[in-house]
Amino acid sequence: MTWAEMQPLLEQGTVDTLYMVLWATFVTVLGGLPLGILLVLTDKGGLLQNRPVNKVVGAIVNIGRSMPFIILLIALIPFTTFVVGTFIGPTAMIVPLAIGAIPFFARLVETAIREVDHGLVEAVQAMGGGIPTIVRKVLLPQALPSLVSAVTTTVIVLIGYSAMAGAVGGEGLGSKAVTYGYQRFDTTFMLVTVVVLVVIVTVVQLIGDGVVRLLARRGRTA
Repeated sequence: MTWAEMQPLLEQGTVDTLYMVLWATFVTVLGGLPLGILLVLTDKGGLLQNRPVNKVVGAIVNIGRSMPFIILLIALIPFTTFVVGTFIGPTAMIVPLAIGAIPFFARLVETAIREVDHGLVEAVQAMGGGIPTIVRKVLLPQALPSLVSAVTTTVIVLIGYSAMAGAVGGEGLGSKAVTYGYQRFDTTFMLVTVVVLVVIVTVVQLIGDGVVRLLARRGRTA
């Protein structure tokens, strides 16, 4: 396959991959952030200590994290069809991508929140601050660099998931690699696809690291 033939396929695959990953990241953050905060608040010694709730939520998160994505993708076909109307295409893939990433991101959020100095929480409590105030004014701002790092890691994981989704009716670079690289024995196209994926991951990591360093500098000068 010539470069002129590869270019439109790679461009469309890149657009589809970014579309799936960005929307799946948005849904993942919406679902995983409150879940991770809930895991911290309901744990032993937490502001909303509730061991039964913590155990149930933790078990759900652990099950979600342990499920191989390709199996989850297939298992969610009926649900994806119910939500989107089809299980094929980039829009349909957003559903399993987000569901697969939410437990992973929730654990990263939990770890980030636990790193916050408990003395700050006690200080806000002493001034009469309630739980919503503590979450908004202390936990999230103090954990922000770690949360940005967690989002970066999740985006990279989602890029890998999206490549796998290409083998089961999804679009994106993974689909192009399987269809035009693997099935047609075009090693060159396969290698170029891998290079594009590596470039995307590298750019995401550089952006994430840059934002974390910026937030860290602002925190030191605040």
